[in-house]
Amino acid sequence: MRALANLAPKTGAGFGDFRVRAISAAVLAPLGIAAVWLGGPVWLATVCAIAAGAGMEWAGLSNLAVPGVGLAVPAAILAACLAAGYGSNNAGLAVLLVGAVLAWLISGRRAALGGVLYVGVGVVTLLRLRAEPAGFVFVVFVLLVVWGSDIGAYVAGRLIGGAKLAPSISPGKTRSGAVGGLAAGIVCGVGFIAACGTAAPPGSLGQTAVVAGLLSLASQAGDLLESAVKRRYGKKDSGHLIPGHGGLLDRLDGVLGAAGMLGIVSELVKLGLRLWA
Repeated sequence: MRALANLAPKTGAGFGDFRVRAISAAVLAPLGIAAVWLGGPVWLATVCAIAAGAGMEWAGLSNLAVPGVGLAVPAAILAACLAAGYGSNNAGLAVLLVGAVLAWLISGRRAALGGVLYVGVGVVTLLRLRAEPAGFVFVVFVLLVVWGSDIGAYVAGRLIGGAKLAPSISPGKTRSGAVGGLAAGIVCGVGFIAACGTAAPPGSLGQTAVVAGLLSLASQAGDLLESAVKRRYGKKDSGHLIPGHGGLLDRLDGVLGAAGMLGIVSELVKLGLRLWA
């Protein structure tokens, strides 16, 4: 670990928080994979808990945490998850849209509308993806691409450094980190699908690489979006629930973006786009 720290870029970024981040990931990742594997009520309960927590963090992050107002965001997201879990994806999205508008009207703030949609679309999509015949593969594919992108960006950004990606939004992110994250995300996604063999959805590894690349880009976009919101409201983290990572939103911003992207891709495939299969 000390050797890695000595390789830090000239910008001064290092691996000082790597150990805490790694320990947190080593604990949470297997629990997440187990919940995906079990599916059913366990997966629904897990997603609902995450959705409610992320919604509350959004309310606090955007200064909506006022009695009777801040609860509108997590309540709308939770209702959409339950509708998707016990009904259908379309029901979940319908409840989500209605809830987003109601949260906006109750709070009088567009931040409430944006929060419900930002968190809600991702979590509802995760529920819908798990309900597919290859649901376990779909969801783990999303997680591995996001985790690979995060690790790749973290390591490349600190080893290589260089020009900033979006200094006005997130001063710590570099272009080298973005490229490293994209490459690592594609490698993780393609490697996982190749390892799944016949259990994976049909399609070439080239097609898988395209999808993994889109998910990696969406993951990084989700990360930048949350960074922009934190910068807008002068917050460093969305919370302090996860050591080394901050809050749920700090850990799941990429997952929300990538899940939404895979949901779009899968719908386009159903409409005839020959991208995945």
